[in-house]
Amino acid sequence: MKLISTNSLMDKLHLKYAQKPWIETLKLVRLCMDKLPRDSISVTPHHPLHSCLEKIQRTLNAKSLSTVMNRLEFVSKQRGLNSHISPNGTACYLTSDMFYVEVQLEKDGKVVDVKLSHPGEAPVVCDDLLQLLRMKNYDAFGKILEGLLNLYQIPGNSDMKSKVYLALQSLEKDLYSMSLLYRTQDVNRVTEVLHGKVGHLVPRTGGTPMNIEYYLSPYQVLEEELNPGSQVCGTKVFVTVGSSNTTNKLPISPLIVDSEAGDGNPAFLPLTDELSMDLPACFFLKFHRPFPISSSSIHEIEKFTGIPIDGLKLAPFHALIVQFTLSDEYKEDLSRNNSCFLVSLPDCSKHSYFINKGTEKSGITGALVSKIPFTHPKCVPAIIEILRHQVAYNTLIGSCVSENTINKDCSELLYFEVSPQKGTSFSISFQHPMGESLACVVADVLSSRQIRCSLHTNTQDVTLNCSNDFITRVMERCMSVPLVMRAIFKNAVTVEADGEIQNMEDTSEQNPEVTCKQSASSNNIGENLSPASMQNSELGSKQTSLPGSMEEGISAASL
Repeated sequence: MKLISTNSLMDKLHLKYAQKPWIETLKLVRLCMDKLPRDSISVTPHHPLHSCLEKIQRTLNAKSLSTVMNRLEFVSKQRGLNSHISPNGTACYLTSDMFYVEVQLEKDGKVVDVKLSHPGEAPVVCDDLLQLLRMKNYDAFGKILEGLLNLYQIPGNSDMKSKVYLALQSLEKDLYSMSLLYRTQDVNRVTEVLHGKVGHLVPRTGGTPMNIEYYLSPYQVLEEELNPGSQVCGTKVFVTVGSSNTTNKLPISPLIVDSEAGDGNPAFLPLTDELSMDLPACFFLKFHRPFPISSSSIHEIEKFTGIPIDGLKLAPFHALIVQFTLSDEYKEDLSRNNSCFLVSLPDCSKHSYFINKGTEKSGITGALVSKIPFTHPKCVPAIIEILRHQVAYNTLIGSCVSENTINKDCSELLYFEVSPQKGTSFSISFQHPMGESLACVVADVLSSRQIRCSLHTNTQDVTLNCSNDFITRVMERCMSVPLVMRAIFKNAVTVEADGEIQNMEDTSEQNPEVTCKQSASSNNIGENLSPASMQNSELGSKQTSLPGSMEEGISAASL
């Protein structure tokens, strides 16, 4: 019925404008587009006319001065801002009660400059907004405007909102001072990310909030080393402020003293009435998208901050990591309880990983966290260290997840089960490479920089040529469960081949007549166990491969 009504409407429009030239229709459309933002303010965002005009705005390539101005006005109205055009018609001002954005254009519509002004501040040039407008990325431009508006979504008058913004400025200065306490000439970005008190801090620039980069995976570190200056983007959080259901004492002036405390941490001034104020707001470390954090880590963060993280929905923690790791188009498979994933590595058989997600009753639960509230800058280093620990654990579990699932049994696959244990420990169970019993590796993630692994096998099976120190070293260097399992199985193949050769030598001494036959058999074993042979024997089904060159580089460094 909807299709019929649409076709009927289009037929009527064709008949109505059949006798009129297209240029007149085009002028009518542009007239409506110019008129709506100025006169039809009461039109809601879901109004059909509003929706149609938005589609036309997206379709039109804004090249002229008038079309760019119209687009800026449309974006400002969508975000609840006011818009004004300068008398000469080459500047557009997007304004709110607390800030304004000035866009300077040339007569041909080219964006020349973009400036932002907050209360009590002189206008500053915003390169990020300038580049977005030059690329005609109005969606991203609009999102930054939303972020600026969110800074002032605080109950109260303009004076109250100005004090909240002042508190954010003082927090940013203290965090920057903390980053300088650790920074020396010899500290590079990678070291600062992984070991700095507050990670690698990037100050707020215009519409982009301050962000803290606090973790890089071994793959990202290797890529940074192979391509210096590539600025690989690691895991980060954004520093912002927002409204709170309760009144909190927030600093309105920097609190860090130049000296450090005896424990190596910066010293802070006390929160006196002159340096702080009770405000209906709170500081937040905000994730780009909801991040899985275990219940124990959530409780630890709340202990440091003294503020509960609201709106959490607890679920089996490994299920949350799987959900976070998979892309949106594959998350639908989770409803069918697919927990088995195919991972392919060079020079070995494919691995099949079953992620044991556990249950809520098992106690290994967590939640997807969007933002972490806090009120004092001294909480940030502790929160960052907890997040580093958490992302290290999540990285190891996520290394077993791929976008390829297995729906039928295959004897040529190596099967592994990853199960949660107590705290930040997990186990990897698998069949002994040279026996019939199960073997198990237990990994205890002590911190983002320290892991302890232990191998458990049946005493009746052949001893694997893998010490606990070796497995720990490989896992710390690559942060990948599949690479650790490949190393264990490669060592097992070496042990088995050495055993065959030793048996040949013993038999040769006792019965020299069969030496030639066993030598030929040994050659066949060597061929069957060669990397090329193992790779050719893999299944031809669709698979997910780890990055080849980087995986080999990390593997070589690890082994």
